[in-house]
Amino acid sequence: MTVVFADSVFEKHRTGYHHPETSDRVTRSLHRLEGRSWFRELKRGRFSEISDERLLRTHTPEVLEKLERAVLEGGGHLDSDTYVGKESAEVSRLAAGAALAACELVLSEQTKNAFCLTRPPGHHASREASRGFCVFNNIAVAAHYALDVHSVSRILIVDFDVHHGDGTQAIFYDDPSVDYLSIHRFPFYPGTGHQSETGSGKGLGHTHNAPIAFGTHREHYLESFKSTFDRAVEKARPELILLSAGFDAHALDPVGSLGLENDDFRVMTEHILSAADVHAKGRLISLLEGGYNLETLPGLIEEHLVQLSSTAH
Repeated sequence: MTVVFADSVFEKHRTGYHHPETSDRVTRSLHRLEGRSWFRELKRGRFSEISDERLLRTHTPEVLEKLERAVLEGGGHLDSDTYVGKESAEVSRLAAGAALAACELVLSEQTKNAFCLTRPPGHHASREASRGFCVFNNIAVAAHYALDVHSVSRILIVDFDVHHGDGTQAIFYDDPSVDYLSIHRFPFYPGTGHQSETGSGKGLGHTHNAPIAFGTHREHYLESFKSTFDRAVEKARPELILLSAGFDAHALDPVGSLGLENDDFRVMTEHILSAADVHAKGRLISLLEGGYNLETLPGLIEEHLVQLSSTAH
C-alpha cells in the first residue's frame, strides 16, 4: 500500500503575497484527497525534522546559516524568487525529513512506494544555495540517505517538472551511482538542461536531458520522454527510483506550460512505475515539486496518487 506524507504543517511556509508557490497548493490538494474514501484507507507516514548532519551531506553550512538568519529576522529572501517566513526553517526541515522517512519505509520493504505532498519544493536548490522557490533539495537528501544508510548502489532520479532541476543535476553531475533524467521546457528558467549536459568525470553519461521547445506537440513530448527514460533506465539499472513530480508542464499552468493534459502525466507515471517493477522491486518515491494552477493541481495529484496506490499492493 502506498504511504502518503502530508500534513497541514506544510501550510506554515509563508512566501508572501502573490507568490505562486503558495500554501494553497497543499491545502487544496489535501482537502480534495481527504474527501475520497480510498485515500482515507491509505497509510499516512510519520516524519520529523531532518538533522543538520544529514542536511550537511547534501548542502554546505552556508545554506543552513543563511536560512536561520532570515528566519531570526522574521523572514526574508534567500534569492530573488525564494522568500521564507519565520516558520520556514522548521517546515523545510520537515519536508526533507519526510523524504527521508519515505526512503526508510520503501527501502526497509514496509511499502513499495510513497508520495510526499510536501513543500517547499527542492530541485533547484544546489549544494551551495537555496533558490527557485526551493530551500533544501529534498530528493537529493533522499538519494544520499539511500546511498549512505541502505547501501543502495544505483539510483535513478526522474524529473518531469517544466523547469530543469539544475540543483539536482549539479549535486550528482560527477556521481556514477545516481543517474538524473529531466524533461523540461528549454530555453527557459533556469537556463540549464541542454542535451549536451551529460555528466562529468566518473558521472559522464549518467545525466540525461530532454529539452522541449515551447509549442512542441504533446505526442512528441511523450515520445521524447519515453525514449530518454528508457535509455536512462538501461544505463542506470536502478535499485530505487526517485521522482521529482512537478505538474507545471500542464496546459493550464500559469508558470511554465508545455501544453500537457492530465492523461500525459498518467502515461509518464505508468511508464515510471513499470520500470520500477522491472528493475527496482517496485521501489519508487515521488515528491511534489512544481504545479501552480490551484484549480488543476489537486486533480493531477489525485490521479498521480491513484496510480501509485494501484500498484503498491
